Amino acid sequence: MANRTVKDAKSIKGQNPQHLIEKIIRSRVYDCRYWKEECFALTAELLVDKAIELRAIGGVFGGNIQPTNFVCLVLKMLQIQPEKDIIIEFIKNEEFKYVRALGAYYMRLTGTSQDIYKYMEPLLNDYRKLRMMNREGQYVVITMDEFIDNLLREERYLDVILPRIQKRHVLEESNELDPRVCVLDEDLEASDSSEEEEKPKKPAREAERRRSRSRSPRPKKDRELDRRRRDKERDRERDNRDKRRRSPERSKRRSRSTSPSGRHRSQREIDHRRKSDKSKRDKERDRDRDREKDRDRRHKDSRRDKDSSNVDQEVAEANALRAKLGLPPLK
Repeated sequence: MANRTVKDAKSIKGQNPQHLIEKIIRSRVYDCRYWKEECFALTAELLVDKAIELRAIGGVFGGNIQPTNFVCLVLKMLQIQPEKDIIIEFIKNEEFKYVRALGAYYMRLTGTSQDIYKYMEPLLNDYRKLRMMNREGQYVVITMDEFIDNLLREERYLDVILPRIQKRHVLEESNELDPRVCVLDEDLEASDSSEEEEKPKKPAREAERRRSRSRSPRPKKDRELDRRRRDKERDRERDNRDKRRRSPERSKRRSRSTSPSGRHRSQREIDHRRKSDKSKRDKERDRDRDREKDRDRRHKDSRRDKDSSNVDQEVAEANALRAKLGLPPLK
């Protein structure tokens, strides 16, 4: 009795609404725990609370064909057959995305072609993510617009055969449906207007391009003369460079620099510079050592003074205490 369709339910596509779902899946739904515990004696008002608790969509999963909560609620809606206004409110609900998905799926199963295109096509602008359970029992992520597009195009979705609907262009030709207005039309119009504004600039660019193309290349004879001129300049620079290298002043300077006296003189200067640098380093090292000794001496003196002051203070305190007790002072 709990699995029967309500008495005043209307037939859909000439058959019992529950028969839109195949018998094997329907029997699995009747045997599952969610149907027996959560969907028993469920009304249209209580169905909203169950739809809000949904956390995923899907058909059946696993090797033993276990139904999801989504399919159980779809079958319950086919059984009780809620009013059309309730389904429209499900679809227009923007706060709970799984409630919207449930209403869209039920509308695809039971609605007419005009209602399906009228109420489901606006959902193609909803890009929120949905969690869907596949046949292996794993969760995958899809978007709401992808879910709606599959409902409008596929013949079987979420393990349920979807009823056939008329093509959209047929309904438009028979004036039963208004032409679809795409959201991207505004962006296309804006881009067209911007292209029209840029059109006056294009002729100028085209004219420049044509002018550059119209320039004839230089004759071959002129190019050959330029090449010869560059070769002559390169040879002249090479000759001047060789002459500078072979000049007598340069050879004298080279011989002077390589003489033994010059070599000894430069070596003596180098040795003298090394000795002076070494003496400077020794002086700096001695100065640093003296500074460290002075610093250590001052530190030891300050520590000794501090210790002596502490001892004197302790002796004074002890003498004061002994004076109060009537004892002789310490030496």
